Amino acid sequence: MDEEPVVIKLTRDQAFVLSDWLYEAMFKSDDLRSIVKDRSVWSAIYAISGTLDKTLSETFTPDYSERLAAAKQRLREAMGGEEEEASAQAVSEN
Repeated sequence: MDEEPVVIKLTRDQAFVLSDWLYEAMFKSDDLRSIVKDRSVWSAIYAISGTLDKTLSETFTPDYSERLAAAKQRLREAMGGEEEEASAQAVSEN
């Protein structure tokens, strides 16, 4: 078995948004648990979540919500703007 680590590179905004999403999915809802049935996958999820927690100082700032909103906005703009986000949200609500 090859235990050489795999390096994944994210921007700080990507890491911050992913960290928040993982926290919400892992600890505030059962969303992720209902999707990920195979316990072996949780090893990677915990490793990613733990690495993000250790790396991101934003997690512990008093203006967390504002920083998160700004990071999400920058990522949406980089991916094509608000229109796609609104369309995707409308589809998921129907």
